[in-house]
Amino acid sequence: MSGVITASEPSWIAPFTGLSPRQFGKLITALRREGADPVRKGRPWSLPLEDRVLLVAAYWRTNLTLRQLAPLFGVSKSAADRIIDHLGPALALQQRKRFRKDTVLIVDGTLVPTRDHTIAERSKNYRYSTNHQVVIDADTRLVVAVGRPIASNRNDCKAWELSGAKDAVGRTTVIADGGYRGTGLVIPHRRERGQTELTDWKEDHNRSHRKVRARIEHAFARMKTWKILRDCCLKGDGVHHAMLGVARLHNLTLAG
Repeated sequence: MSGVITASEPSWIAPFTGLSPRQFGKLITALRREGADPVRKGRPWSLPLEDRVLLVAAYWRTNLTLRQLAPLFGVSKSAADRIIDHLGPALALQQRKRFRKDTVLIVDGTLVPTRDHTIAERSKNYRYSTNHQVVIDADTRLVVAVGRPIASNRNDCKAWELSGAKDAVGRTTVIADGGYRGTGLVIPHRRERGQTELTDWKEDHNRSHRKVRARIEHAFARMKTWKILRDCCLKGDGVHHAMLGVARLHNLTLAG
């Protein structure tokens, strides 16, 4: 069908995936190796794997409704829905399970406004949101783990444990902001009661801590360019799969 978006035209790849055609090709090869495009009985997919991946990425990038998105790829709304349900989990980040002894990680939570109120609660921005604990490697800045979504009215201390992010990193050194007090993570020094100012060495430590921890804020800024993370309409595990999928594409972009 002419006049539709397709991965066979390389100019469409970068705007919707953030990847170069070469990186996109590597992603497709990896997905096939992981079994995302098995030979199955019955009616075949209306689009090849490359176009299906591009459709899912375009949905996450633009947050268009399926009625708007489907005609751009020359498929029906129901076909686009099935493609997203099938490929969303397949695109999810494969979280790292082992870390070198000298690895330093950074964790922070980010809120994703979510229409599914069964997994969301009103948050400080007065919208129903979910709290996602994201862990990055302080050296490479790649996302290494993403916790399951927790209702946004739970603070980061609770979300760190309940989301599974804590179990995912084990005993690896992790730094965080002051909201993780009492978790055993490396957080900034705070003034004790009656103390007017910190000692010089603590101020120096806090300054270096802020510079390193800023890297996860930069990661959030890049990930939030995917509009699905600004107002997610997916239900159930959809928001989790979207976060993991965006994290994988974010990593591929950084890795080059």
